[in-house]
Amino acid sequence: MSTHARPLADWLSAASDAQLAALLSARGVRADAAWHDFFDAAESLLEPVSLARILPRLTRDEAAALLRAAGGGDAGTERAALTALALLRPDGSPYPPVAAAVAGRHVEARPGGTGHRPATAEAAAHAAERAFTTVASLADLLLHARENPLALLASGGISAGEKRLLAESGVPAESIDALLAIAGDAGLISTAVRRLRVSSDAEGWLHAGVGARWERLVTSFRATLPRGLRTDGGGWPELALWPDAHPWDPAWPERSAALMERARLLGLITDDGGEPDWAVPLREHGAVDSGALTRMLPAEVDRIFLQNDLSAIAPGPLAPALDVRLRRIATRESAAQASSYRFTAESVAHALVAGETEESITEFLRSLSLTGIPQPLSYLISQTAQRHGLVRVSGDPETGRARIDSVDPHLIDALAVDQTLRPLALSRHGGSLTSRVGRDTVYWALTDARYPATLVDADGSVVPADRHPQEPSPVAAAPDHTALIARLRSQQGPDADAAWLDRELEAAVRAKAVLQVTVGMPDGSTRELLLEATGLGGGRLRGRDRAADVERTLPVSSIRAAVVVE
Repeated sequence: MSTHARPLADWLSAASDAQLAALLSARGVRADAAWHDFFDAAESLLEPVSLARILPRLTRDEAAALLRAAGGGDAGTERAALTALALLRPDGSPYPPVAAAVAGRHVEARPGGTGHRPATAEAAAHAAERAFTTVASLADLLLHARENPLALLASGGISAGEKRLLAESGVPAESIDALLAIAGDAGLISTAVRRLRVSSDAEGWLHAGVGARWERLVTSFRATLPRGLRTDGGGWPELALWPDAHPWDPAWPERSAALMERARLLGLITDDGGEPDWAVPLREHGAVDSGALTRMLPAEVDRIFLQNDLSAIAPGPLAPALDVRLRRIATRESAAQASSYRFTAESVAHALVAGETEESITEFLRSLSLTGIPQPLSYLISQTAQRHGLVRVSGDPETGRARIDSVDPHLIDALAVDQTLRPLALSRHGGSLTSRVGRDTVYWALTDARYPATLVDADGSVVPADRHPQEPSPVAAAPDHTALIARLRSQQGPDADAAWLDRELEAAVRAKAVLQVTVGMPDGSTRELLLEATGLGGGRLRGRDRAADVERTLPVSSIRAAVVVE
């Protein structure tokens, strides 16, 4: 390996920092790799384990070109890319470890393509309806995760129990995994401490119209496609080529099928593989325009019917921003083109906790309703608002303890003896209760126990409570190899050849290899010896001279070159 790595080490040392950074990122090298010099880097990049990681990432064209080069042919247009990945020498031939790694591999003949087949009008209508359903289902998923972050399994997926809860909230069970992948591509969710939460970008997406929602999803889908599914223009190839895009990746068939399903759910392809009009600009990497899609969708409405039985009916798809706010005040009972909602004391209290007031709720519903606000609903809102805030939770700046106050002394008495609150270790302090537990924890414990609690600051002002604050939108940060490259550069210099010779001699001694050694003589001439290397130390190489059958000890400083004899 040491002999094979020398040409790559020379290429690495001559490459620019930008070329090295691109190579290290493409090969998945950790920024804290324990490499001392370019010789370490070359040997590591040619190790079987490292090659086994990069070969599955090659596109079909790259894999076929590498096979041609390994067979003595020309890599063609992929030569530069394969050289940049440290798989080919600058002369177009593969490094011997690379040739060994691809031995026995093959690439199937390219399947015959049928081109991009336009969708029929009926199929396009079904695709538009499916895209609308996908956008709505993803909104349901995010609204559920906003209130109840999803627990993640060790594998990174969500459990069957979480999927069941999502299905109960209206998310199609068979599409949950695909919807999570679409949301992840768009940066609408983030993971932290084995929990899946909505990101800070999700709120804006939830309040956007269906067209803007769809555009965000499909643009992100295109931007995150694997290399094998990206054309030179930035779009994607015809569907017939997707299953063979990464021929050496054993997981690719399953992954490509999942990507096709996401494209189908987003309305980019029809059930029979056709292409709707709105998918053409995306595939050609043009500007995204949802107009052709939204023209096939039912018109959104901005009014609802409020009824005496504390329910609300939307006579069509309610505008997203209105739907999101209404679902903070009421529970949605059914989802269709005409959705229904129901107001309860718990749902109104939830809105008050989130920062709404009696006045803001009433004003919002009055602006939304075609039938005014029925008396039973007005009474429910008024009674819930009056009760809300009877228990006030704050933090005592002097003691650092949480403090519970109420204008109703009977409520304080009830809290003091409530066995469900024992973990808070509440203690009397005049007419109040205190706890060593944090203020927010005390507040949510009281809320869960259905007490009309309000969170207030030191001045007594109401603080909107957010049990699950949104996470920043995830940003895929590429590893920074600047320090690693600088360390490798620091070892360049006039001593590089001597360092490489020491490395080759050490490897030969470990392998008990036979070396053809070129030794510089005192008179300026050179002499070649065939040595079986046996030891290295004190600046001297020891070995048995094959021709004279004697042991020799040579100063390493006198050795001009050493080549392993295969």
